[in-house]
Amino acid sequence: MKLNCDMGESFGAWSMGSDADIMPYVDMSNIACGFHASDPQVMASTVALAVKHNVAIGAHPGYPDLQGFGRKEMTFSFDELVNITLYQIGALQAICAANNTVVSYVKPHGALYNTMMRDMALYRAVLTAVSTVKPTIPLMIMATAETSDNHQAYVALAQQLGVPLLFEAFCDRAYTDDGALQSRKIKGAVYDDIDRIVNQATQLITQQSVTSGSGKTLSVKADSICIHGDGDLALLSVKRIRDVLRAHTLLEAK
Repeated sequence: MKLNCDMGESFGAWSMGSDADIMPYVDMSNIACGFHASDPQVMASTVALAVKHNVAIGAHPGYPDLQGFGRKEMTFSFDELVNITLYQIGALQAICAANNTVVSYVKPHGALYNTMMRDMALYRAVLTAVSTVKPTIPLMIMATAETSDNHQAYVALAQQLGVPLLFEAFCDRAYTDDGALQSRKIKGAVYDDIDRIVNQATQLITQQSVTSGSGKTLSVKADSICIHGDGDLALLSVKRIRDVLRAHTLLEAK
């Protein structure tokens, strides 16, 4: 199980997150590409930080929504969505090349990500953009029950377009009974209790499941756990979850 974190989300003189402190504890860094957050200087410094700590770099494209931090749903044509995604991946690729590294995967941000997970046409547009990157890099999407029709449809389309998938789960977000993330508009959707965050991460790591808000156990097989870097508990969370991963790895090795 890998730990991924949304990073590089500062903008100009405005600072977001604790990237320098968190980077040593994660495996994958989802770096904002300028549309929902970040700027060329922030992107460059975040890439350099990831290289320093040997952390994989992922493009984190979002809607062109700096004021709303990419959390506002927006409407674009298919071609516009493809090009919006390509533009952001390309910007990060160029900065990676200047730092002798590469973009290893793509993980959409905010409203783009959430809409992609319920709108097959938008998902196809993102996949189309990723499929044009040579060599094809993986797309990270939300892990859902492998037996669900939604999961099967998303896997089938990715295979059709030749895009590998990475599946992620969330330790600091509440789940609905159908395996989706609870809307941020609902109180308690984003956890503010460190023990609850670590307990959900531990359940994902050791049992490959999460418990929904109503108490339903959901099977979730993920390649990576996301930690939101803009949260107040991000640094403490990633340290404690890293300890859980180390302990679990040692237990499995016995």
